[in-house]
Amino acid sequence: MSEDWDAKTVIGSKRQTPKVARKDSEINAARRTGAVVGTDKKTTGGVNKAHQGTDHQKIAKLDRENEVAPPSKIAPTVGRAMMAARSELKLTQKDVAQKINEKPSVLQDYESGKAIPNPQILGKLERALGVKLRGSNIGEKLGGPKKS
Repeated sequence: MSEDWDAKTVIGSKRQTPKVARKDSEINAARRTGAVVGTDKKTTGGVNKAHQGTDHQKIAKLDRENEVAPPSKIAPTVGRAMMAARSELKLTQKDVAQKINEKPSVLQDYESGKAIPNPQILGKLERALGVKLRGSNIGEKLGGPKKS
């Protein structure tokens, strides 16, 4: 094992790192001292690349192409059949909503035709009102228990 006693170790000096010169005077000073100077111009300095050119227009066009049709609303005939059956039983919307364990606003949406049809709710309404609300013959009275 041989050690070199003549090797020079410098403590506390910093490693040379490349410096970015922003002014012409700094570049000229570096050239005078003999440092290697590279000049690169930034082409997109200070610009958000996400919003360049027509990129957002292309994305918007893709969005329009992939639009999903909104879900269908309940037919107005169902709402009219519900109102007729409810008035025949002399019940309010609140009473019927209580019977089927739903909010009165849900029943109001169904009667006005704004609701998206839910088979479970429609089934509850059919049993509570005694009127057919799905399929053909909407508004027809439901028959009693079947005879065996």
